[in-house]
Amino acid sequence: MREVTTSPSARRGAPLPLRTLLYRYWFFAWLFRDVGRGNVFERAAAWRHNQEQARWLPTYMKRWLVVGLGAFMAGALVEQSAGGGWLASLFFVPSAISLPVNAMLGAAWLGLKLLPAPL
Repeated sequence: MREVTTSPSARRGAPLPLRTLLYRYWFFAWLFRDVGRGNVFERAAAWRHNQEQARWLPTYMKRWLVVGLGAFMAGALVEQSAGGGWLASLFFVPSAISLPVNAMLGAAWLGLKLLPAPL
């Protein structure tokens, strides 16, 4: 995962653009540092940082779970009431996408919590 640096104005509390806020709300890569770069001490520090940041992964899992379940229920409702498979697929596809995202989040969370440092 890549490291995202923030500008000094962002660190002072300047408001972030909506696009950045939406990205950070749904995706978590900005929280983590690359463990494959730097010397052994920098990699160890990045691993410890990533282990600390793993506490936020269940929050992201909940977000994706709620959206996936909501989209599935909306798709089922549209399919039963309107009988339109095409319209219902607009809801079923996002619900299906939320499953592998949650699986990946769970694997990352377990890996950061249970595995030893890869150094």
